[in-house]
Amino acid sequence: MRALLLEAPGDPSGLRLGEIEPPALDPGAVLIAVEACGLNPVDASTARSGHPAWTYPHVPGLDIVGRVEAVGEAVGHLGAGDRVAVHTDLRRGGGLGELAAVDARAVALVPAGLGPVEAAALPCAGLTALQAVARRLDVEPGDTVLVTGGSGGVGGFAVQLAVLAGARVIATASAAHHEAVRELGAHDVIDYRSEDVAARVRELTGGRGVDAVVDTVSASSATENLSLLAHGGGIACVAGRADLSAVPPFTTAPSVHEIALGAAHAADDERSVAWLAEGLELLMDLVVAEELDPLVTATVTLAEAPAALARVGERHTRGKVVAVLTEH
Repeated sequence: MRALLLEAPGDPSGLRLGEIEPPALDPGAVLIAVEACGLNPVDASTARSGHPAWTYPHVPGLDIVGRVEAVGEAVGHLGAGDRVAVHTDLRRGGGLGELAAVDARAVALVPAGLGPVEAAALPCAGLTALQAVARRLDVEPGDTVLVTGGSGGVGGFAVQLAVLAGARVIATASAAHHEAVRELGAHDVIDYRSEDVAARVRELTGGRGVDAVVDTVSASSATENLSLLAHGGGIACVAGRADLSAVPPFTTAPSVHEIALGAAHAADDERSVAWLAEGLELLMDLVVAEELDPLVTATVTLAEAPAALARVGERHTRGKVVAVLTEH
């Protein structure tokens, strides 16, 4: 099959288009004829670092949408021809090739009315935001939520999901992206390059702080944002765990939530893996209902994907970039 091949750990721009044997089909897996593959910063970072479970050449690409080509003997809920979406196991070969074998437990059926490009934009970033906003922070009406990196994939979904939950959203973004973030529903947008974010958040909240933070930037950013939490608030750390020791014990009593979406596969926890499918079905239904923007800002061909993935890895792209493998 044709695929983008990583010959050794390195910059994703060095991925080459070549031929490789199709993946083997395990009893609990399904083989997908890939139609589209979402590109994520984690795809770029792991291409650079490699992974102990990989053999080379490796096919990257965690977010896969396509038609089921074959099912393993232990799979009873999916059949050939089903259009499906999945956030796949990092340890497996991915979706930047014509065929991908994935754990059937994490696979969601794509609803009628949703195209493969839009569906492929959702898994990694959308599920991360959903887990942060709904499952870990339990955002509810009346809350004030700070989302850092509001123009990115995770940030853009977090802004929308928090607004859908009834919260007031303050987001950070560069000035060029302020209008786009406001269109997603953010009530206030702070330019992290030219403004003092902490001072501005305190000003906007009358000194109280926020009920929740979704930090998509770094561990140091998450640690700094602990000081912006109101009493009993919580932070979801997407790009690095906050250091709770920065807050004196028994003061604001914050909760710190580490979001490690794909670790559900490595932990092999049945409920966690099944939630990847359940959460993705919810996100896709919201898009079909026009309540959630899938944030697709660009599509690329398989040949264009290495350069696009390198740009995504720099974390300065807006929204989601999707590689399209088949025409529709």
